[in-house]
Amino acid sequence: MAIFEAFVAGIDDPSLRERTEEVLHWVSNKYPRLETELKWNQPMFTDHGTFIIGFSVSKKHLAVAPEGVTISHVEEDIKKAGYDYTKELIRLPWNKPVNYSLLEKMIDFNIWDKANCPTFWRK
Repeated sequence: MAIFEAFVAGIDDPSLRERTEEVLHWVSNKYPRLETELKWNQPMFTDHGTFIIGFSVSKKHLAVAPEGVTISHVEEDIKKAGYDYTKELIRLPWNKPVNYSLLEKMIDFNIWDKANCPTFWRK
């Protein structure tokens, strides 16, 4: 998690900083074998050199990027959670609780689906 310290410290709003740190710590604690990386100024978690999940911060939400295949896989769960999303990211509004079971489902799927993936992104 030390790799994310400067990123988190750069978030001006204390409540957004706290929420971001909470989510990053949750992923790190739940999935200790995942590697932490900061690429394109975004905290992300990888497994054997392949991308699993990444995050970015905006004024209105914490964006979660698990790759499009994963969004398609959990699309109904995203809708049930009431989150806005695109083909590549899910927007977690700052004023709503984080649906950790949805994050878990996405991360578990990516770890399983990319177990033998030799590249950073899916082809």
